[in-house]
Amino acid sequence: MTDPNRPRRYGRPDGEPADDSSCAPAASGLRFAFAGRVSTEDLQSPVESRSWQLERAAGLIAPFGGIVAEFFDVGQCRAASWLRRPQSARLLEALADPDRGFDAVVIGEPQRVFYDNQYGMVAPLFVHYRVGLWVPELGGPVDPDNEAHGLTMAVFAQLAKAERRRIQVRVRTAMGAKARSEGRFLGGRPPYGYLLADAGPHPNPELRRMGARLHRLDMDPVAGPVVTQIFRWRAAGRSAAAICRDLDANAIPCPSAHDPDRNRHRTGANWTAGAVLAILHNPRYLGFQVWARARKTDVLVDPANVQLGTRPVFIDNPHSDWIWSDNQAQPSLVDRQTWEQVQHIRSQRSAIARGRIYLLSGLICCAHCGHRLEGAWNNNRATYRCKLPEQQDTDSDTRPMPKTLSVREDSIIEHLPAMLIRTGIDPAGDPATLADKLRTHRITLIYDHNDKTVTADCDDGPIRITIR
Repeated sequence: MTDPNRPRRYGRPDGEPADDSSCAPAASGLRFAFAGRVSTEDLQSPVESRSWQLERAAGLIAPFGGIVAEFFDVGQCRAASWLRRPQSARLLEALADPDRGFDAVVIGEPQRVFYDNQYGMVAPLFVHYRVGLWVPELGGPVDPDNEAHGLTMAVFAQLAKAERRRIQVRVRTAMGAKARSEGRFLGGRPPYGYLLADAGPHPNPELRRMGARLHRLDMDPVAGPVVTQIFRWRAAGRSAAAICRDLDANAIPCPSAHDPDRNRHRTGANWTAGAVLAILHNPRYLGFQVWARARKTDVLVDPANVQLGTRPVFIDNPHSDWIWSDNQAQPSLVDRQTWEQVQHIRSQRSAIARGRIYLLSGLICCAHCGHRLEGAWNNNRATYRCKLPEQQDTDSDTRPMPKTLSVREDSIIEHLPAMLIRTGIDPAGDPATLADKLRTHRITLIYDHNDKTVTADCDDGPIRITIR
């Protein structure tokens, strides 16, 4: 039986005790917890990164004690606050535990752990709980009463921010130049209608020596003609929904069903209007490489709680900022005249339609098929409908489903304040403000037609309400 008076031991990120020789409990002296971070798993080795950070930290504290606990974040961006990094959050929780099992925290490199204003956010907690913070660059512990130490740590945090910004600018500029002058394929999933083809050895000598090769886009003999037909139908005046029905009627697999290995986050059930519109507005089908259609930027997770830090979001760039290749880079699937005609159709909406506002657009999913409900105007009210109830799980739900199911917007809006209160979000504001709060906190609503319930899919667990 576990002794309740025994100090808690915090081990490796997977919950197992640290088995490194440098993490063995100290026979005497101070007990240290090691803190570190590695970000992009696909570009860096978490094992090697942890190894050199741990070695650097162990070398600093060797004369004074040993490492008995470890908090090492893998795959976490440095811009994410400590509260949103799993292991860093565990470390903050451990600081408040009187039986934490360690006396001080040692890090391998401050730029790996602190970013922007993060040191100023967490340093008072180390002081409050009387836990020392040891840093190799300072040759020992941070003295909270030493102004030079505070300034040095703040500089390291800002250097981490400057390094990240500098890398972003350098990479974006280089990729833009390659897209414009060479028409080079810059990675990512190939658009529906194209396949990746070999484009020869990599121009970088070192990468070429290791066998790296370039790639280009080539027409998919199966999906390419489908893209061309979609543009023809749209140019003839057909709506995106009508095109979806024709594609499904002809048993043409949707993009996620055509290439399921690269679209595991999709159901692959049917064509959707969103998929069709994404194809119709993609200029790469003209045969040119087009880059910088969107940019990634950081926004506050919660403006009312700056301590949560920022999260990355993608923002569409204006057409004037798009970077086009100087020459054709891949086979074209649509001619420019048809493409321009289709883009003009995009802005043609009736005067009646322009007055219709769907406050919960993109926020409601169908519990039976998983698709997002689409907005529809019915009896002068905003409603949301799903045309795919046949995708329900027949083994678990044998009740008959209508051909088309729908839910009124106002029947959900009236319950939003109570739902937000249960999630700890301020429920004040008009319906548009409440809908924006759902988007800000990335809360998705799941509508169940049989039970007449709406469930809020929150990080702290589902919240279910019954509607009329």
